[in-house]
Amino acid sequence: MARRLQQRLMELNAADTLADISHLPPARCHELTGDRAGQYSVDLAHPYRLIFISDHEPVPEKPDGGLDKAKVTKVLVLEVCDTH
Repeated sequence: MARRLQQRLMELNAADTLADISHLPPARCHELTGDRAGQYSVDLAHPYRLIFISDHEPVPEKPDGGLDKAKVTKVLVLEVCDTH
């Protein structure tokens, strides 16, 4: 899992914006729901995920109120965990 974690961190670092990180496998970047609303994750080794949030104040939003991934240039890693 350490290799996969390092790979995901390098992908996040290399991306110009969060929109550059694929929502399709292998990274599968997606917003979480419920008590984790506003947090995002990318897959590591099943069932573990890297959890992070936008590191902007204020958080860049689209007119509909959703996160504008094209304007997110910094993220704050919160944890590695199994969210299932």
